Amino acid sequence: MMTEIRQAGPDEVEEVADLVATAFFDNEISPYLVPDTAVRQQVMAGQFRIIVEHAIAHGSVEAVAGGRAAAVWFPRTGPLPEPADYDARLAAATGEAVERFRVLDANFEAHHPDEPHHHLALLAVHPEEQGQGLGSMLLDHHHALISGTAAYLETGNPKARALYARHGYRDRGRFTMPDGTVFWTMWRPEQD
Repeated sequence: MMTEIRQAGPDEVEEVADLVATAFFDNEISPYLVPDTAVRQQVMAGQFRIIVEHAIAHGSVEAVAGGRAAAVWFPRTGPLPEPADYDARLAAATGEAVERFRVLDANFEAHHPDEPHHHLALLAVHPEEQGQGLGSMLLDHHHALISGTAAYLETGNPKARALYARHGYRDRGRFTMPDGTVFWTMWRPEQD
């Protein structure tokens, strides 16, 4: 079966944010960010909504037909505006978890490279679809589009780290969150 990859539009922000929250629900960092599983999906989807909306306006959100997988990219090859009213929107979306999200954001910012690159902010595959090659397909698709440009990402998931390594990403550094979760920063050099 052929799988179509297409650009998600503004009317798909909620759908993509919900997909990412579902895919990341049991991720290594999720219990630290939102310990209460009763509200975790809602809180995380609220935060991801800000990122997805910003990527649709200033980057790209590449989605697999049927809402089974999506990749959220930002071109860091020139100036990129911050999401409008980010701090207030983050606080509204995450409530009492806001300080933990701010700690994560601060670590991401402190370790982000200055060199021009495309930043893979999020790669999400629905849990029922994982292991079927959708993540690899999305990576290959974007890498083909940015031939000659480096790529960068952060991951706290060892399984995802192995996937990224298979696609040419190499460890660049790491940082540890207050709960002990280790994040690897990974860099994929320019490829032709």
